[in-house]
Amino acid sequence: MILLDFFYDENILKLVIAAIIGIIIGLERSLKHKPAGLKTAMILTVGSCLLTIVSIFSAEIYSEAYAKPMDPLRLAAQVISGIGFIGGGVILVRKNDVISGITTAVMLWVCGAIGIAVGAGFYKEAIVTLVLLILAVQILPFLINKIGPKGLKEKEIKVRTYTSKDIQLTELLKQIKAFDYKISSMKVKEESTQYLLSFIVMTHKDVYTTDVFYQLKSLKGIEKVEVENLS
Repeated sequence: MILLDFFYDENILKLVIAAIIGIIIGLERSLKHKPAGLKTAMILTVGSCLLTIVSIFSAEIYSEAYAKPMDPLRLAAQVISGIGFIGGGVILVRKNDVISGITTAVMLWVCGAIGIAVGAGFYKEAIVTLVLLILAVQILPFLINKIGPKGLKEKEIKVRTYTSKDIQLTELLKQIKAFDYKISSMKVKEESTQYLLSFIVMTHKDVYTTDVFYQLKSLKGIEKVEVENLS
């Protein structure tokens, strides 16, 4: 009977709901091999829920009218600031100046928000937020790839090509564009025996990075090609 009473306690139910939601969000991140996965999301959601429960009930228990007033959500409000510190740790800047981890950082922030919502008793709102979150990171990208505008279906590939000095660079660029590539951030550097062309190729997401490599390698005058997917 004591055990049943323990699990029927509303605060325990809040922590369990927060844990389940955290597991769902964390599982999605773990399946994509992101730096903050299942354990991080679950702990963050449960911790936020616990701090909200403590904040609300501490105000009820220890506050005194006019003598010692307390804000029931004052402690919970500090959770968001703490999550900002954690989120900053999963945002990475790679050697090619590409930033990654922003989506994971935002999802950790939402984990905290959901934990606070559950701790304050807003169950329906927390569940709807979870559904919308999964929709945003799983279903929406699929729909955009199918029916979205062309610009949202493209990916960036960083290219470095080494060419012989007897080639006409403008003609070479025309040949590259003939592959239906968009070229940006063009940089040309003259070396002792070669030209170095660095640029970004925009192409459809379904195009393999290796296809770009082989197509560029096939052009006359290009002696060496390096490609890197930035998306």
